[in-house]
Amino acid sequence: MLNGTPKEISERKALRINPAKTCQPIGAMYAALGVHRCMPHSHGSQGCCSYHRTLLSRHFKEPAMATTSSFTEGASVFGGGSNLKTAAKNIFEIYDPDIIAVHTTCLSETIGDDIRTYISQMEIPEGKFVVHTNTPSYVGSHITGFSNMICGFINYLSKSTGVKNGKAALIPGFVNPGDMREIKRIASLLGVDYTMLPDTSGVLDAPMTGKFDMYPKGGTKIADIIGLGDCDYSVGLGEFASAAGVALLDKKCKVKGNIMGLPIGIEATDRFVMELTKQTKGEVPYELEEERGQLVDIMIDSHPYFHNKKVAIFGDPDTVIGLAEFAASIGMIPRFCITGTPGEMFNQRMSDVFERHNIDGIAKPAADLFELHQMLKNEKVDLLMGGTHGKYIARAEDLPFVRIGFPITDRYIHSYLPIVGYRGAIRILEMILNALMDRQDRDAADQDLELVM
Repeated sequence: MLNGTPKEISERKALRINPAKTCQPIGAMYAALGVHRCMPHSHGSQGCCSYHRTLLSRHFKEPAMATTSSFTEGASVFGGGSNLKTAAKNIFEIYDPDIIAVHTTCLSETIGDDIRTYISQMEIPEGKFVVHTNTPSYVGSHITGFSNMICGFINYLSKSTGVKNGKAALIPGFVNPGDMREIKRIASLLGVDYTMLPDTSGVLDAPMTGKFDMYPKGGTKIADIIGLGDCDYSVGLGEFASAAGVALLDKKCKVKGNIMGLPIGIEATDRFVMELTKQTKGEVPYELEEERGQLVDIMIDSHPYFHNKKVAIFGDPDTVIGLAEFAASIGMIPRFCITGTPGEMFNQRMSDVFERHNIDGIAKPAADLFELHQMLKNEKVDLLMGGTHGKYIARAEDLPFVRIGFPITDRYIHSYLPIVGYRGAIRILEMILNALMDRQDRDAADQDLELVM
């Protein structure tokens, strides 16, 4: 069945059980942390901010700094304007950021706080900035919040002077700092002068120096965000996370853009490299050609282990689409692909992958891990790929499991290592191979034990 779901699964609409997503403010907070000397600010209750910081800190194993308006009953009744204005004054005085990035929570959205008006009434120190975006948690997912926060920065800061600066605006999608480093490395090898927004490398993978630094050296500088309006062109990686930012930059500053999938796997990375070389009119350096050749060599050598192996993939939509395409390109069958983020575009992109590789697959947006578990009860697969919460399904169904995507809270180092680009594809192959071969070794050991007994 192509791009369909069993009837008994699709009929459940009233609730979600263990959804394959989290809420908008987490994505907005992550995007804000990718701006240099920026303090993310959660306009809502203290508990919301604590949860969002905790999940980011557990995934990245780094402190996620953020502040909150600390709503109480009074703010719920009379509005949070006073809380936000007082918070901004205290934040600038105590923590001295260059910019505060405000995102909303369910409570402030429900009572209808007018954040833009509150910001206009603030006494903001000279040379400092306050921006905001609306991130109601009952709509979309953390990917939506990430996208909205990028639009907030562009909407408040980016300007066109009419004189192009020769740069590319890169919007990397919801990926780890290690992925952002790899995207920048590829762009630099191709001779691209760029500004990346956001850029969490050097922030959530900052080195240990022996002293705490609330604002590490990384992150996109405010002057560069302002200069996005003078870029020659923009490239958005991951339609769900980056398309809105590319569209807003075009609408506001007339910066034409191209929206692509995340460069996961050989085909998607090829498209990314070709897009940049088309803009620079340069040649692909040997370093990238060598990495691609190594990837192809590994794909050929390991093909017997992948051939016709069924895989179930869950997580963020842009990541799932990229992983499914890569899995299909190495001879695997992405049988079940789900995301918790809503959007018919997910079905369209997955249908393209299924049809191009002649695969009978099932894809579903706005889904949850309970549904995925039902699917796997009905039909066995050879491998499961996704975030930490998939481990319960893997244990119950005795499946090899590759932790990839967001969140991964029970492993270390993953956020430093890329899954994008040719290097990232090699790493993905290693993880899949290790999982499949470990399972093969275990099955062989079980057979030997049966023969002995």
